[in-house]
Amino acid sequence: MSRLFVQMRQLNLQQYVVYLGFLAIFLVFAIMPQTDGFLSIRNLSNIVLQTAPATVMAIGLVFVLCSGEIDLSFGSIVAVSSLAAAVVMQEHSLVFGIAAGLIAGITIGFINGVLVAYAGLPSFLVTLATMGLFAGVARSMTNLRSIPVYNDNFTGFFGSGKLLGVPSLIWWTIVAVGIGHIILRSTRFGAHVVTTGDNARAAQVSGIRVPVIRLKVLMISGFCAGVAGLLYAGRLQAAKYTLGESDLMTVIAAVIVGGTLLTGGRGSIIGALVGSLMMGMLNNGLILWGLAVSDQMIVRGLIILVAVSVSLRDTSR
Repeated sequence: MSRLFVQMRQLNLQQYVVYLGFLAIFLVFAIMPQTDGFLSIRNLSNIVLQTAPATVMAIGLVFVLCSGEIDLSFGSIVAVSSLAAAVVMQEHSLVFGIAAGLIAGITIGFINGVLVAYAGLPSFLVTLATMGLFAGVARSMTNLRSIPVYNDNFTGFFGSGKLLGVPSLIWWTIVAVGIGHIILRSTRFGAHVVTTGDNARAAQVSGIRVPVIRLKVLMISGFCAGVAGLLYAGRLQAAKYTLGESDLMTVIAAVIVGGTLLTGGRGSIIGALVGSLMMGMLNNGLILWGLAVSDQMIVRGLIILVAVSVSLRDTSR
């Protein structure tokens, strides 16, 4: 019995908190009579569709946090990228619109990366500043107007379309998670990202170009936010400056609960996916529950606080 107790104490529940939390929230909403319809195929599929942009953003943030940095600007990048794509497609073809959205995201990520990697500025302050800067840019691009997207190929590819009977947003989630997981776990670059976040000085001594790693992860985050902006524009068939504004807390919580350390050196793409789905399921269940918006915010904040506290708890004490 004592041996079993010791083994249970040595079990690191932090690795499983996202899966336990996901299961607990799922069971609560599944059995509550107030959330009738939660288990319907249509509702469960809507959760996955609605969380697709957040999942893509979370993948980029995993790389940033793994390297020991932080990106707070991805919500503003989403807005700028979606607006850039929508504005360009009013006068040019689909290809130019997609390119404009992705280039906007990568460029902002590059700006963040240069300031962090080569100017030596803290990523928290840099991305906090660019978050506000590009939120203002998004507002000024169209004078606070929403820009409709009429290109059916674009909305089908990034939003309402299907391939082999599966919605395109689910395909985007699968492809993004698969590529992100392989890069982080099975490539030299992924190993260098983790090593940099674990001990940047040791990584530098071992020959890893730490500034380049920091630049690349922030560009990856910008690229992922740009893709998320296109997904929002495709699903909603419009772009607006408010897109991505409410995703900051949700995405960061999903990534941290999913097993990525704020201090760097450890990350999980699969955990980020489950964390993102958990946040989407929580939002969906609270709406079905019929809670007022203020009550939803309170319950959501409390659950996120508990989950993040457990996942960040220092087990060495």
